[in-house]
Amino acid sequence: MTEPTETLTPRPIRQEAERAGTEAIEVATNVLRMQLPIDFPGLGHVNCYAMEDERGFALVDPGMPGQKSWEAIQVRLKNAGIPLNRIHTIIVTHSHPDHYGGAERLRAETNADILTHESFKLFFEDNDDFEGEDSSALVLNDAEAMEKVRERFAHDTAWGTKRTPPNEEFLKQVIADRTSGGAFTTVTPTIRVSDGQPVMFAGREWQSIHTPGHTHDHLCLFDPTEGVMLSGDHVLPTITPHIGAWQPQIDPLAQFFSSLKRMTTFEGVTTVLPAHGHPFSDLAGRANHIIDHHIERLDTIRESVDMLGNANVNDHMKLLFKERSWGDMAESETFAHLVHLEELGEVVTLDQPGPTTFARA
Repeated sequence: MTEPTETLTPRPIRQEAERAGTEAIEVATNVLRMQLPIDFPGLGHVNCYAMEDERGFALVDPGMPGQKSWEAIQVRLKNAGIPLNRIHTIIVTHSHPDHYGGAERLRAETNADILTHESFKLFFEDNDDFEGEDSSALVLNDAEAMEKVRERFAHDTAWGTKRTPPNEEFLKQVIADRTSGGAFTTVTPTIRVSDGQPVMFAGREWQSIHTPGHTHDHLCLFDPTEGVMLSGDHVLPTITPHIGAWQPQIDPLAQFFSSLKRMTTFEGVTTVLPAHGHPFSDLAGRANHIIDHHIERLDTIRESVDMLGNANVNDHMKLLFKERSWGDMAESETFAHLVHLEELGEVVTLDQPGPTTFARA
C-alpha cells in the first residue's frame, strides 16, 4: 500500500505581480488608481494615479513606452471618464521605463507638463549616439540595426563588466517604437522640483520628497492634509525594491537606508499609494521591514567575503541570490551592498585589471 502523496499548495501571487485590471478606483479624495500592464520579473502592472483638481487631471507614472501601453492607458482613461485634453501634468516618480515610458507621447497629445525630481536622468542620456541615429535607418529585421541597438543597451557597469543586452524580441520592439514615433526618446521634464518643494494637485498641497536609493532621482509626494503618501517604487507593500547601482554615486544603499528612515518620520499617514500592488497604511512599519531585509543581506555578504576571499561582484552575487535571479539586476544590488561595506571599512577594492574585486579589509 503506497502512502498518499502530499499536495503542495502553490505560492500565492504577490500583489505586485497581479495582472492589470481595466477599472479606475478612488483610493483617496480626488485620486483614482488605474493599473497599466507591464511584464517584468515579479511585476504585472504599474499603478497610474489620476489626481483631479479645478484645472483637470495630473497623471502619476503613465506606464511603459510603445503602442500596447498607449492603447491600455486610453482604455483606462475612457473608463475613468478622463478626456486627454483635461490632463495638465504628468508626474514621473523616477527614471525606469514602466514609470516614464508613456510620458512623452502623452505630452505630445495633451501639451501637459512633465514633472520630475531635479536630478531626473535616463541611463542613455550620456550616450550621444543613442538618439543621434536616423530612425528611418533602423529596419525592423535588419541584423546591423539590431546589433547597433544591442550595443547601446550593453553599456559598461560600475563594477567593470558589460550589461547584458535585452533579448531580441525586446530589441525589435525598441526599433519598432522608435520608427513609429520615438517611444524611447529622452524624456524632457518641464517642471523639476527639489526636496521639500510644495506642489498643488487634487485640490491640496503636497510635499516633494526626494528618496534616492532605488534610483538616484526617486520622488515621493506627501499630502499632510489627508495623510496620503505617493510612494512610487520606494516603499512597496510586499516586495523589496531593487537597489540601483548603475550610475556613479556614493553608497546608494546608505542613501536608501536614509530615505527609508525618513519614511518613519511622517506623522498622520493614513494611506500609502505604491507604484505596484495595493494601497496600505503602515508606512513606517513597512519601511523598517525593508531596512531589516537589507541588513540581513549585508550579513550574507559578510559571510560570502569570508568564504570567497578575493572575489568579484558576480562571485558574490551567486551566493546572495538563487540561480533563477542571476543577472545584471542581481549584480547591481550585490555591488550596492559591497560598496556599503567598503564605506563602513569592512572590505576594500583591489587595484587590478578586470572586473572590480573585493577583499576583506
